[in-house]
Amino acid sequence: QVQLVESGGGLVQAGGSLRLSCAASGSIFSISSMGWYRQPSGKQRELVAAITSGGSTNYADSVKGRFTISRDNAKNTVYLQMNSLKPEDTAVYYCNVRGAVGVTATRQYFWGKGSLVTVSS
Repeated sequence: QVQLVESGGGLVQAGGSLRLSCAASGSIFSISSMGWYRQPSGKQRELVAAITSGGSTNYADSVKGRFTISRDNAKNTVYLQMNSLKPEDTAVYYCNVRGAVGVTATRQYFWGKGSLVTVSS
């Protein structure tokens, strides 16, 4: 079993900051990519930011310069620091992790349950 536990969502005023965390545990190992997606109400899920095991990062254009993704490989945890938040950042944020499971080391993607971020104007 693999568990992704997210924390840090909530309500914040425009211009404020929040930090999301996602810790992976269970039978997952050799974690490669870790990332955050978001899904605004009534819209499709979209990539926000991703980070490789080597630390290379990728961001959606809409969050560049405001959000920072980081990871702690020893804790199998990925973070998303969100600054200068805007009402359009309101969404459910999902953690996504790719790693190996089982004796065959099959690589799979795993999703967190989601964390609601609401930015008021």
